[in-house]
Amino acid sequence: MIVGHATPPSCPGISPPRYPFELAAGWTAVKVADGLTSPRGLVVDNRGRLLIVEKGLGISQHTVDVNGCVTSTRTLVSMTSLNHGIYLGVDGRTLYASSASDVLRWAYNPEDGNTDGSPDIMVSGMASEDHVTRTLIIPPHRPDLLVVSHGSNSNLDYATSDSATARAIVKVFNISTVPNGGYNYASDGWNAGYGLRNEVGLAFDGNNMLWGVENSSDQLTRDVNGTLTDIHTDNPAEELNYLGDVTVPNDAWYGYPTCFTIWGPDASIVSTTDAHELDVGEQFVMAPNETFDDNTCAHVSMPPRLTFQAHTAPLDAKFDSPKYENLFVTMHGSWDRDPPVGYKMVAVPFTRVQDGSYVPVAPANSKNGYIDVFYPPNEGQCSAATCARPVGLVFDAAGRLYMTSDTSGEVFMLSGSG
Repeated sequence: MIVGHATPPSCPGISPPRYPFELAAGWTAVKVADGLTSPRGLVVDNRGRLLIVEKGLGISQHTVDVNGCVTSTRTLVSMTSLNHGIYLGVDGRTLYASSASDVLRWAYNPEDGNTDGSPDIMVSGMASEDHVTRTLIIPPHRPDLLVVSHGSNSNLDYATSDSATARAIVKVFNISTVPNGGYNYASDGWNAGYGLRNEVGLAFDGNNMLWGVENSSDQLTRDVNGTLTDIHTDNPAEELNYLGDVTVPNDAWYGYPTCFTIWGPDASIVSTTDAHELDVGEQFVMAPNETFDDNTCAHVSMPPRLTFQAHTAPLDAKFDSPKYENLFVTMHGSWDRDPPVGYKMVAVPFTRVQDGSYVPVAPANSKNGYIDVFYPPNEGQCSAATCARPVGLVFDAAGRLYMTSDTSGEVFMLSGSG
């Protein structure tokens, strides 16, 4: 995947990693930056500079040397409302970033690394409660389209069963012409799927088809005829969803806030037709009844293509272009599970099948569909005070993979052979 770019053992002037980590065979990693304020999403410009959203501060710009180490840092945009999303236009001359409520656009000069003038509002009117990160992505073959994700406003946001609420959804906007004041998120654009609780990580495969990773719900119970079972430790699964071609509307419903996905089969989650325990990757409801049960989910909801362990909190996703053999996913880590899980970066092996489409190698009912690449020595003892919390990912032109860790304020550079 990444060949001919040796990782230095350390970067000049950069302190050692705050917390220990381990790596998959064939991988190396070095810390390249420290002291950032909650670094989240990041991009690389045409001159190899890193542009990083520092939550609550704005966008910082980092020059790197031939080894990939950061050599200088400055503030590019001071804007405290920016919190996660960032993207560069296909030509590298337009910079997009998001707050909880708006998507903004600046003219960007990659020669000197400066923005030009005040930003334009591209999209506005987004809700500002609970899940407030707005991931941004542009299809490589359609630079006139901007994709924006919007999570739910609570753990169980029941109003989102109606896509018109414009939460728990991914939407697409044509940015070749933008109305004064920007598009209204709820009433403009078209859907790229809804019933997606918090689809934070988005990535296009080699056919320009969109994939998303979803943070599912917390503290779930299963209520069958008044018998209540706490199932939250191992359910519901986090999800890898296929959203497909964003140039046309996708009005498919992916289940939230009614249908959730099995990670840990449980005696309380049994089919109402033949009494078998539902398997990994199948969908279930919290309280089946005569009008809507698990079997209903199988008929009306779009299930994930693959599942991740419950509460690992996937936050970003990047394919290893141009091969598209792996989708790399950051796992921010759990807050409501004992023992904790996540706090790592994984690779989901992909393959190209006979019809030319890209799919995960593992079947949808697999628990082994991904490989730990960057991970803590003792995942079950992790917290924000003891482990890195991976967030953003980006490949540079040399094929090096940069990764932010927000709570530790660090940036790492990873390289793998093959």
